[in-house]
Amino acid sequence: MKEKKITFYGRFESDILKGLKTITIRNRLESHYSKGEILNVYRYEDNVFFCTIEIDDVSTIDYNQLNDNHAKQENMTLDQLKEVINNIYPGEQSLYVLSFHLVN
Repeated sequence: MKEKKITFYGRFESDILKGLKTITIRNRLESHYSKGEILNVYRYEDNVFFCTIEIDDVSTIDYNQLNDNHAKQENMTLDQLKEVINNIYPGEQSLYVLSFHLVN
């Protein structure tokens, strides 16, 4: 069976492991995950495994609908969140919110 995986930038590793980051916002290319999936998590930069998460929910959102609640779930301010999204997905308006919790 093929491993199911997802990557995060290394700067988010600590927040994920501490349970401070409980969502990730992705574009259409990374919207194929579904509720209940168990994913092995790797750092994007060096492909090193660091934990396992379970997807709790996947929903769509428009960039302009991002709010303080999303930012809190990302463990950052709304301005920081919007800057991160703009840097990773410049010009993208239609996004996907993946809610998750740490399995191990």
